[in-house]
Amino acid sequence: MTKHNFYDGDGLFEEFSKIRSNEVNFNDMVETPILLKMLPDLAGKSVIDIGCGMGQHAKQYAESGAKSVLGIDISDKMLSVAKEKYCSDNIEYKRLAMEDISEINDTFDIVTSSLAFDYVKDFDKLMADIYQIMHEGSEFIFSTSHPIVTAYDQTYPRWTRNESGDKIYANLYQYFVEGGKQFPWGGDDIITYHRTVASMINSIIKAGFTLIECQESLADAELRERYPEVFAGTIHRPDFIFFKCVK
Repeated sequence: MTKHNFYDGDGLFEEFSKIRSNEVNFNDMVETPILLKMLPDLAGKSVIDIGCGMGQHAKQYAESGAKSVLGIDISDKMLSVAKEKYCSDNIEYKRLAMEDISEINDTFDIVTSSLAFDYVKDFDKLMADIYQIMHEGSEFIFSTSHPIVTAYDQTYPRWTRNESGDKIYANLYQYFVEGGKQFPWGGDDIITYHRTVASMINSIIKAGFTLIECQESLADAELRERYPEVFAGTIHRPDFIFFKCVK
């Protein structure tokens, strides 16, 4: 399947790398702790990380006792960093689009994905394809942007602020209008897909999964107090949503 690999564009890759290298960022300080807490014991388990990016999570899984970790991503540049910085004897990285996951002729004990499914148009198919690379009892844990965040149009501001510039309300725009939304990032045009919470849950159920846990992100009080300009707004809305499912 042909898929536009925007992450290998020079501008976007640099922007993404800059965000992830920043000591204070949402991925490392808000999203990752929640995702890791939802994982079962990885000791002796086979794991696949879908949309593994630069490999940070794959390395964490390997260090947590996973027997084997397969990280897949469409970006050559991301995988190059992963193979250099986040490598291990029990980690394999492979260039593969999420849309082509049905090409994998193997099953895994644990399937994970961190903030990658925003870019998948056919969520029903993705859930069904993931179901097929799992065996009975396998667990599937993933995060994605919260639909409250993706219900957004660039014509309107994301936030209503007071006279001091503090965020006081999160603005919601056409929550029930699902589909692709295009926006510029790093000199490229990116398409992400907005879907409601109900749509995501129904896709999970339709694929055959049993949903056993759901979480929404909130930066803890210490982070909100220490970095108010970054995390204070998380008290108004969740940036990410997390699902844990079993086959």
